[in-house]
Amino acid sequence: MSAALQIAAAQQFGTPVYLYDLDILTARLALLSGLFGDRFGLSYAVKANPNMAILQAVKPWLATFDASSIAEVERALVAGMAPARITFSGPAKRDAELQRAIAVGVGEMVLENEGEARRLSRFAVAAGQVQKVLVRINPRRVPRGFGASMAATPSQFGIDEEDLASALPMIRDLPGLELIGFHIYSGTNCRDAAAIAENFAIFADLFRRAQAIAGIAPQALVFGSGFGVPYLPGETHLDHAALPARINPIIDALRAEAPFARARCTLELGRWLVAPAGWLLTGVISAKPSRGAAIRCLDAGFNNHLAAASMMGTVIPRNWVFANVTNPDGAVAPHTLTGPLCTSIDRLAVAAELPDVRVGDVLSVAMSGAYGLTASPSRFISHPEPREVVAERGQLRDVTESLLNHPQKGA
Repeated sequence: MSAALQIAAAQQFGTPVYLYDLDILTARLALLSGLFGDRFGLSYAVKANPNMAILQAVKPWLATFDASSIAEVERALVAGMAPARITFSGPAKRDAELQRAIAVGVGEMVLENEGEARRLSRFAVAAGQVQKVLVRINPRRVPRGFGASMAATPSQFGIDEEDLASALPMIRDLPGLELIGFHIYSGTNCRDAAAIAENFAIFADLFRRAQAIAGIAPQALVFGSGFGVPYLPGETHLDHAALPARINPIIDALRAEAPFARARCTLELGRWLVAPAGWLLTGVISAKPSRGAAIRCLDAGFNNHLAAASMMGTVIPRNWVFANVTNPDGAVAPHTLTGPLCTSIDRLAVAAELPDVRVGDVLSVAMSGAYGLTASPSRFISHPEPREVVAERGQLRDVTESLLNHPQKGA
């Protein structure tokens, strides 16, 4: 996206503002759809970015939406997705969420534990329904290279693979449920094609084991992608072109086996699609020297972008990629970027090398299309929440969904 369009968005809508480029998003969807032929349907994880404009842009390319709360199920329905093409996952689904999901006709419930299966069974029987379910499996092993692992340790996600022999027959035989397949999402944000392929091979072997235990011919298999993006200076992009040669043989071999001949394989992802299509734009409010550091105070802090402040699962704080869009040719020097919050921990970057950052400049934070606003404590200290704007074919459109205490509310 051009700096001119970013500046136009900041001038028209004010800062802080999230800017999403729908042209980049749909180009990534088209690229992904062509990588694996017809081996996978695509599932978009709503939690990555639940803005309705994003959901409506991705929907035509999808087999399913993956929702992680009943509110995300409702958002998928409002976006126009048929209930049968929504999956509902999450480790602590409330009774009311399970009952509502049955009532609206959610296509597939992803079971995370045996207790959830029993509760869902009771509610389905009471409603006179048969609910299709997938069992999420928690593998013993995830390859190196994943930014966050949800496997190989005690986890709230899924049923441990060593417990499948007892859990699967019980779930299969529960009244009101139809076990139609299996789901694995064991690691996120990996930029190593070999590690991703190794993980998919682990998935395929676990699906074989689960099928043999359950004695079903799976209708659906969900492969959690784990496809990653570069957040830090110097990091490389995932070599997506290397994925088909590594992954396609794994899928072809699995589908060649009689029990899996009719299995629908789904690739679930969110970050890789939408992160590169988004930026947070923030304005510079004040400047001060402090004990040798050039401090620049911004109107966005960790309340607007927790991940960019290295406070979302990161052990060692590291600077994300910032750009000075209004003064790109200034003399480069280290700047410490802080937010507006009345707390010393509100730092977005320390000694970041940037062109001279002046009061009134607009800075952009790249790779912000996923896990940005909705993954941040936006109500902390009651600062204005950012607007959300999409760009499409060079035109800007306000798609803001929350403006708590925003000075421009109603404008």
